[in-house]
Amino acid sequence: MKVEQIYTGCLAQGAYYIHSQGEAAIVDPLREIKPYLERAERDGVKIKYIFETHFHADFVSGHLDLAKATGATIIYGPLAKTAFDAHIAHDGEVFKVGEASMEVLHTPGHTMESTCYLLRAADGTAEAVFTGDTLFIGDVGRPDLAQKAASMTQEELAATLFHSLRSKIMTLDEDVLVYPAHGAGSACGKNMSKETVSTIGEQKRLNYALRADMTEAEFVKEVTDGLLPPPAYFPMNVAMNKQGYESIELVLKRGLNALSADAFEAAANETGALMLDTRKAADFHKAFIPNSINIGVDGQFAPWVGALIPDVKQPLLIVTDAGREEEVITRLARVGYDNVVGYLSGGFKTWQETGKETDSIRRITAMQFADEVNDQAVVDVRKPGEYEAEHLLNASSLPLDFINDNMASFPQSHFFLHCAGGYRSMIAASILKSRGIENFTEVEGGFAAISKTNLPRTNFICPSTSA
Repeated sequence: MKVEQIYTGCLAQGAYYIHSQGEAAIVDPLREIKPYLERAERDGVKIKYIFETHFHADFVSGHLDLAKATGATIIYGPLAKTAFDAHIAHDGEVFKVGEASMEVLHTPGHTMESTCYLLRAADGTAEAVFTGDTLFIGDVGRPDLAQKAASMTQEELAATLFHSLRSKIMTLDEDVLVYPAHGAGSACGKNMSKETVSTIGEQKRLNYALRADMTEAEFVKEVTDGLLPPPAYFPMNVAMNKQGYESIELVLKRGLNALSADAFEAAANETGALMLDTRKAADFHKAFIPNSINIGVDGQFAPWVGALIPDVKQPLLIVTDAGREEEVITRLARVGYDNVVGYLSGGFKTWQETGKETDSIRRITAMQFADEVNDQAVVDVRKPGEYEAEHLLNASSLPLDFINDNMASFPQSHFFLHCAGGYRSMIAASILKSRGIENFTEVEGGFAAISKTNLPRTNFICPSTSA
């Protein structure tokens, strides 16, 4: 028996490939299924089952395309309702994968259909549990995503999760491996560890939500405290995972439409497409197509697209480094943004060579910032927890996550803009520019660089101890 974690850093997402004696199963597959097919072919095994831990909100699963390509059965836990053929398992049901087996552990709370799968060896020994968004390393799944669908409050869902964890998960042997669906960086929890695998025993010792002496009321309070609103695209991804979606092959075929500079400009005018520039911030700020938005592909690209572009059906035109077009379109499709109209052939260089109009953003180093700032306003676009942990004394907090709601809150006079390292602040700068706001300067290197200057800062408070 072999278990392989297939971790995708951009989404902080873990899918799993299990095979035994000529049969294989995939847990929570991503939308592009080629890696799973290649692994199965390499190992000479047949993919028999696709286990889904719940209806994912933060990405579009590959269950439909994978089932079509392999004939595998899609498995969901109790209470799941799909618009496609799937086996809705009952609590305790067992599925054989070669000599191994997967036992269904219904664990409602994150969502009501949330289910974990316990992997047992041929002799019945419990080896690992695939916990989806029920249990993370250092955290548990947020209980507010299914409120509308479950007709329950987040407090009621949290209480349900409390009992699921204690009756189904914490009773497992301490050496059972824990394989979650996400790690640090995912919006599906709030305090996830950077580690991507643990054990039941380690989590019982270290995970705040699994304290042995914790009451239900304490659990509900701690799990719901400090939850930020989920990204706007989450409900749309849930709907796609429940109802179905286009094959990623069709999405790629449509999006890989190479456009000249003139055709790109015409498409922007005719379709109302948003121009998404995925180059590095260091390149983007020097010159870019006016009104384009920068979300660098070399970062948490897909989650930021989802957080900042409210409608997954929004037409998109892509500017990226030559040769990375398919990668960008694939990563957009992972979170349901399937409507790519085309891309600028040859990248931004093509636009420049035609002599068409460009725009730029003033970017300075942290040392220049320290010399220039004086009493001018400073806007910190990091997340609230990062700001609370430590920030410049004169900086105000306007998190990038909510920039679309907070446009009127930016200073009227000149201000400086920074994040942690420069990735998010350039996203914010491009959005501000596209809305006609130009009275700012962006700081290269963000707070990491600023903290090396002599500018006064608040005392550091460890984020794990701050409310």
